[in-house]
Amino acid sequence: MKKFIFAVCLTASVFSFAQDYSVPAASPRQTVEQQFSMSKITIDYGRPGVKGRKIFGELVPYGQVWRAGANSSTKITFGQSVNFGGKIVQAGTYGLFIVPTEKEWKVILNKDFQQWGAFTYDPRQDVVDVTVPVNKLADKQEWFEITLNPTDENSANLVLKWDYAQAEVALKPSKPEAVTKIAEKLKEIKKIESDAAKTKS
Repeated sequence: MKKFIFAVCLTASVFSFAQDYSVPAASPRQTVEQQFSMSKITIDYGRPGVKGRKIFGELVPYGQVWRAGANSSTKITFGQSVNFGGKIVQAGTYGLFIVPTEKEWKVILNKDFQQWGAFTYDPRQDVVDVTVPVNKLADKQEWFEITLNPTDENSANLVLKWDYAQAEVALKPSKPEAVTKIAEKLKEIKKIESDAAKTKS
């Protein structure tokens, strides 16, 4: 009986441990979320490592669609309509794909953001694509990384880098004048609220 109780307790303990931990991932998943203009941008992607391999031109062939990460396709969500490298994109979630060449990357937003990798990629579902130059990094980026680098309070660069390659896509509000007007109104409202609070105190 004591052995049975011990076995039950051990099983329960292991089950509880398993709920809190998971098997280490070869390409860990990461979610990046950052305020952008009057909303936010969220990116969900897998981070493969170089691990001594030749990346671009071999593991990631030139001229072919790449999932911009690992495992399930990379997803990017815009909380407001944006100017994506010079092209307007409506608020929503998209699959992010790249067609790399040695000197340029074509960065694609596709309607299908729920596929595995790029195996069922359909160019007919593309929303926009922009071609940007590739810059060579001085130091190797071991793990693929996507970041959002603010350039001012309403703009940012989408930065993609892996191994010795880096590319950037400029992001801006699709209607900057409207954003400026709304921001000014919000500041006026906040000032009124602040003044009202001071009067009460």
